[in-house]
Amino acid sequence: MDAILVQFLNGLDKGGAYALIALGLTLVFGTLGVVNFAHGALFMLGSFCAVAFRKLLLLERIELSETELSPWGTALEIRTPYVNEIFGAYGDVLIDWSVPISILVAIPIMLLIGIAMERGLIKHFYKRPHAEQILVTFGLAIVLGEIIKTIFGANPIPQPMPEVLRGTADIGVLFGMAENAVTYPWWRMIYFLFSLSLIGAVFAFLRFTTFGMVVRAGMADREMVGLLGVDIDRRFTIVFGIAAVVAGLAGVMYTPILPPVNTLGMDFLVLSFVVVVVGGMGSLPGAVAAGFLLGILQSFASLPEVKAIIPGIDQVIIYLVAVVILLVRPRGLLGKSGVMEN
Repeated sequence: MDAILVQFLNGLDKGGAYALIALGLTLVFGTLGVVNFAHGALFMLGSFCAVAFRKLLLLERIELSETELSPWGTALEIRTPYVNEIFGAYGDVLIDWSVPISILVAIPIMLLIGIAMERGLIKHFYKRPHAEQILVTFGLAIVLGEIIKTIFGANPIPQPMPEVLRGTADIGVLFGMAENAVTYPWWRMIYFLFSLSLIGAVFAFLRFTTFGMVVRAGMADREMVGLLGVDIDRRFTIVFGIAAVVAGLAGVMYTPILPPVNTLGMDFLVLSFVVVVVGGMGSLPGAVAAGFLLGILQSFASLPEVKAIIPGIDQVIIYLVAVVILLVRPRGLLGKSGVMEN
C-alpha cells in the first residue's frame, strides 16, 4: 500500500508536466491548426529562464582582503553578491526563492517568445500541410536547443528549491497510516498543485472571459467569427503566446525536479504529442486527462515488481496504451468525431 501511494503521487506530478505541455500543444492545434514540434523547446526555454535568473542573482563583486590570506598565501577574495548590496538581508531570500520568483520573469519573456515565434515563422505555415509544419517547427526546436547549448553548455544545471521546502511531508497520516509510514517531497506536491492551478486558470480564461469566448468560437468556426468583424488572427497570436507561457512556467517549476539541459525539450516533446493524440487532437480536457492518466501509468510501470515481470515496460507503457486507445478509438479519449478517423 505504501509503494502504491508513492507511485500514485509520482504519477500525479509527472502527469502535471505532461498535461501542461499537452495543453499548450492542443491550444495551438485547436486555434491555428498547427502541429508545433517546437513546443517542447518552449518548456526547455522556461526552465532556462529560472537558470538565467539565478545566475543574475548570484553575480558578485570581488574584492581582495587587506588583512586575510588564502591557504596559498595570496590575498583572500571577498565575494559579495550585488543583490545583497541592493536588498541587504533580503538578498539571501531572493536567492533562496529564485525558482518561484523567476515565474515573474518567465511570464513576459515566454509571452514575447511565443508571439515572435508565431508572427515570425508559424503564420507562414498556416495553410501548409502538417508535414511541412512538423519539419519547420522541429528544425526550430533543434536551433533553440543548440542556442541554449552554446550559452549554458551541454551539462545539466541543478536548481535548488527553497530551503524550507526541501523536506518531506507525512502523507501516510492523511490516509490513517502510522506516522512516517509514507513521506513525500514537498516540492513535488507543490508542483502538482501548481499544475492544477495553471490548468484551472487556462480553462477559466477560455470559459469566463470575453476574449476566451471569442477564441473558443474561432476554434469552432474561424471564418464565421472573422465575418463578424473580429480580428481573430490577432487573438490567435495572443493564444500562441499564452500557450508558450504555460509551457514555460511548467519548465520553470520543474527545474528542482529535473535539472535543465538543452535536450530537455526533446525529452518531453514526443511524450507530450502522445498525450495529445491519446486525449484527442484539439480537445483541451482530453489533453489534461490523458496527461495525468499516462503519468500515473508510467509511474506504476516503474515499480520493481512490474519491471521484474516485464523488463523495460516503464519505457514503453505510454506508447502501448496509445496504440491500444487509437485502435479502439482513433479520435482519442475525448476527441471530436471525425478527427483522425478518416
